Order: sequence, then structure tokens, then C-alpha cells
Amino acid sequence: MAIQFNIPTNLTLLRIALIPLLTAVFYSSWQYSNFACTLIFFLAGVTDWLDGYLARKLQLETPFGAFLDPVADKLMVAIVLVLIVQQQATAYLAIPAAVIIGREITIASLREWMAEIGQRATVKVSQVGKWKTSAQMLAIGMLLFRDDLWGMPINMMGYGLLYIAAILTLWSMVSYLRAAFAAINAE
Repeated sequence: MAIQFNIPTNLTLLRIALIPLLTAVFYSSWQYSNFACTLIFFLAGVTDWLDGYLARKLQLETPFGAFLDPVADKLMVAIVLVLIVQQQATAYLAIPAAVIIGREITIASLREWMAEIGQRATVKVSQVGKWKTSAQMLAIGMLLFRDDLWGMPINMMGYGLLYIAAILTLWSMVSYLRAAFAAINAE
């Protein structure tokens, strides 16, 4: 089976290519680097939504695209969380970041294992997972931006949303693990 490169797959590859760009801008001494990083991160989020939409709408879903999309998402989130924790080195930020990254590794491994035993559909994305992703992306964008905006403490709001994302992360992980173990026990 040949790897097919189409518009959705190319958008996913663009999302991966944005990671080193975001990292370079993050470490630059440019006065507006935090604003630029936030824009790059949200551009990556738009490509995530757009690649899925186009793949379904234009019937361009491929096995390679289905594999690459979550990899791109997890790479972006993990790398940006590491950057943020390094910049704002505090346990208050490191703990929810570690929970989120740990969950991503756990669920990715669980999905791989479930696919090997023919139970991949058991660990498909849930509604809680979608809420988690929304809170997480908004939190990361706020933590990248850092500065107050119109009198609102954006960085502190980002901390709060990251804790909400971490709680939803644990909730969704427990849900996935329960579903997986129920499917395994049913066999």
C-alpha cells in the first residue's frame, strides 16, 4: 500500500512543520514572540480541524492520514507544554503538563494494543476527550501568550484551564481504560 499525499495529509504535515517554527520563535528575543507563538499554535489548531473536515467532506481519508493526524496533535501539544514548563518553571504548571503528556502516551499505547487485538473501536474519541482537547488548546494558547489582555490575566486563566484540561484528561483516560478492559474481559 502506497502512502497517499492529499490536501488533508499535507495539512497534517504542515502542522508538524510548524513545531520547529514555533520553537524557534519561542526562543527568539523578538518583542512579539509570545503573540507570534500563539498565532502559530492556533494556525496549527485550524489545520487540525481543516484536515479532518476536508478528509471527510472530500472522502480523502487514508490509513496514513488516520495514523499521522493524532501523531501531529500529540507532538505539538507535548513539545509546546515542555516549552511552557521550561519557561515558567513551577510545579503548578509541571504537574498538569505531566498528567496531560502521560495520558497521551498511555492512550496512544492503549489504542495500539487494542488495534492489535481487533478492538480499536473500543477506544475511539469520546465527548469528554473533545472537551479535554478544547480546554487544553485554549489553555496552551493562553500560556503561550502570557500577557494580560484588556485587563484580563491571560496567563492565570491559562493555568486554570490547564487544570480543567488535566482533570478532563484523567476522566477521559479512566473512561478509555474501563472501555478497553470491559472489551477484553468480554472476550
